Amino acid sequence: MAALKSYTSVFLRGSAVQFPCADSSARRKATWRSPRAAITPTFEPMRSIEVKNRTSVEDIKSLRLITAIKTPYLPDGRFDLEAYDALVNMQIEHGAEAVIVGGTTGEGQLMSWDEHIMLIGHTVNCFGGSIKVIGNTGSNSTREAVHATEQGFAVGMHAALHINPYYGKTSLEGLISHFDSVLPMGPTIIYNVPSRTGQDIPPHVIHTLAQRANLAGVKECVGNDRVESYTKKGIVVWSGNDDECHDSRWSHGAVGVISVTSNLVPGLMHELMFGGKNPSLNAKVMPLIKWLFEEPNPIGLNTALAQLGVVKPIFRLPYVPLPLEKREEFVKLVKEIGRENFVGECDVQVLDEDNFRLVNRY
Repeated sequence: MAALKSYTSVFLRGSAVQFPCADSSARRKATWRSPRAAITPTFEPMRSIEVKNRTSVEDIKSLRLITAIKTPYLPDGRFDLEAYDALVNMQIEHGAEAVIVGGTTGEGQLMSWDEHIMLIGHTVNCFGGSIKVIGNTGSNSTREAVHATEQGFAVGMHAALHINPYYGKTSLEGLISHFDSVLPMGPTIIYNVPSRTGQDIPPHVIHTLAQRANLAGVKECVGNDRVESYTKKGIVVWSGNDDECHDSRWSHGAVGVISVTSNLVPGLMHELMFGGKNPSLNAKVMPLIKWLFEEPNPIGLNTALAQLGVVKPIFRLPYVPLPLEKREEFVKLVKEIGRENFVGECDVQVLDEDNFRLVNRY
C-alpha cells in the first residue's frame, strides 16, 4: 500500500489558514583487453512522434522574454494549479514568449522529481501551444539530470535548462562530460550562476559545447562583459540579471532575458526587450528590481505576489516572507510604478505576519 504523506505546517504566529550471461566457451576463447576509461552511453535519443514535432533549437534561440515562473501553493503545501494557470496566462497575455518551469524562482529545488515532471507536463498540456515550456531538469548529479531531462522531453517540454553541478564541484572536463550527457536529448540552455553553484562555467567550456547541435545558448549571470564576449562569437545569450538585462539586450548583444521581475510586470519587461533602448523605462523598474533581490530570490517575489493577491501567502520552508518594513515598501513601489502595470486585479495590500503560512512538509 502506498504510504500517505502527511503534511504539517508551521505558522509565523498561529495562522488558521530499477548481463545477460555470455556462453562459457565464448568466455574462455575471448581475448583479454586492457580496460580503458570510457563514458558508457546510458541512453539513445528518444524516437517518437513527439520528437518529430519538437521545437527546433533555432526557435529557442529567438526567444527574447522568458519568465522564470513562480510556483504557487495551497495551504497544505501542494501546488495551487489554479493560481499557477492564472499566472502563466498573465505572462502570455503580456507578451512573454516562454516560461522556465521549476527553476530557482519556481522552487524546483524544493520539489520532488515527480512534482517537477508533473508540473512541466501540466504546463505543456495547458499552454504549450501558446508559449514555449522550458523545463529546469538540471542537477548536480548527472544521473538525475539525464533521467529528468528524458522525462521532461517525454512529457513535451520544448527545451531544457541545465545548471552546472553545484556543491560537489568538478573539473572542466567533468563539466563538459556532464553537459554532453544531456545535450543529445533536445534543445538546451546552459545556466551559469556562480553565486549559487560555487563554480563558474568558464568560456572554454561554453566554446566547446557551442559546437554541439542542441546548444541553444547560455543564461549568463557573470555580467555584460561575458555576455558580449559570447555574442561576438555567435553564441546566443540571455541575461540572467534583471538589473543588467536592458543594457545586455541593447548594448552587448544578448537576445533577451530570463526574468524574475516579469512575474510581476510582464508588460514592462516585454517593452524593455522589444521596444528598443529605453533608459527611462529601465530606470523606472530598477527600484522594483533592487527590492526583489535584497534577499535571495524567490523570497521577494513570493512576498510581492502574495500582497498583490495573485497567489496565496504560503511559503515552503526554508523561504519566509520579507519583514513588515519591506512589505510596506513594496506597496509604495506599486503605487509609484502604477498598479495597472502589475499582474492581478486586487488592490495591493500590506499583509500581516498572521496572514502567512509556512509549510515544512510538502
